[in-house]
Amino acid sequence: MADADLPSMKKRRAAVPLPDQVALVLQGGGALGSYQAGVYQALDAQGIEIDRIAGISIGAINAALIAGNPPERRVARLTEFWELVTGWLPSFAIPGDDHWRELMHEWSAGFVAMAGVPGFFGPRFIPPVFAPPGSIGALSFYDNGLLKETLDRLVDWELLNDGPVHISVGAVEIESGNFHYFSNRERRLDARHIMASGALPPGLPPVEIDGKLWWDGGIVSNTPLSDVLDTQTEPMLVFQVDLFPAEGTLPKTILDVFAREKEIRYSSRTRQVSDQLLKLRKARRAVARLLRKLPDELKNDPDAVFLRDAAEEQPVNIVQLIYRASAWESGSRDYEFSARSMREHWAAGHAAVTESIDKAELLARNIVDGKTAAFDLTRK
Repeated sequence: MADADLPSMKKRRAAVPLPDQVALVLQGGGALGSYQAGVYQALDAQGIEIDRIAGISIGAINAALIAGNPPERRVARLTEFWELVTGWLPSFAIPGDDHWRELMHEWSAGFVAMAGVPGFFGPRFIPPVFAPPGSIGALSFYDNGLLKETLDRLVDWELLNDGPVHISVGAVEIESGNFHYFSNRERRLDARHIMASGALPPGLPPVEIDGKLWWDGGIVSNTPLSDVLDTQTEPMLVFQVDLFPAEGTLPKTILDVFAREKEIRYSSRTRQVSDQLLKLRKARRAVARLLRKLPDELKNDPDAVFLRDAAEEQPVNIVQLIYRASAWESGSRDYEFSARSMREHWAAGHAAVTESIDKAELLARNIVDGKTAAFDLTRK
């Protein structure tokens, strides 16, 4: 389709027609976050530029690495981060079937629990039960001071705050229990805001910002989709990257139980938010259609004016990219930081984008026609 046929769309070197805004929504999921890095690499290879990015937990870290670097350096920075945090557990040949892979997977996760992750977090010298009550050391099993050093080295904070990408990360204020998005359009962000979004208790300590302590936003909501759509001002295409699938198989072992419970816990809120937002938009379109049918004498009625303002919206298409775990991955998959698993997750994210683009005819029609819908184009 020629550019002349798309007067409202940006002229980009992209595999699909793009609306005025393209957003990347990154869920929390620890070690599974390399899947998100693969997604971004594939989007970049397809010429799909990101205007808006929002993240929770590990998604906030990936978001900062993307927004805090120029386009030509982003994949390299993502690669540097993920090779750093998986550097203690390099790849090596694993003989046998999935049973042996699962055993190695559990061993790797156990190593992380004991030794921590390079450039990310490490165990406290004094266990929290022996630390003075009220001290930061008493509130977590690990110290994540290493992450601040890593972020400050890999992220250009001036570019992140003053650059073209709108970034927001979610965290929870401990005393009030209120969820909040820290946005570079409202304040200057630094490593503290990214670390707060990923401060999952009781593993990692809360992060102090402006006299308040903050925990991982995934405690309340593991997807930042609502913030992206609440701040939407133009037609938008959203790539929502979910690291835990809502659907799965019945557990057969106790390890399967841990895995399935975690999938349901972290995916249910994502599915709920997505469904509610799309239902709300459908209701708004119905209100807008009804208002157009009103007789002229009622169109300026205060109630009609109020409803007309409330019903105004911009179209959005949501492409869901969902990581579906291998048979050998258990409930420890989110803290199994091995180089082998990282590369497999990365490759899976890259493949998901490629497969989605190959099936994107309907998505492209929706974008051109200004319709709103959600798609899982990789679902078998």
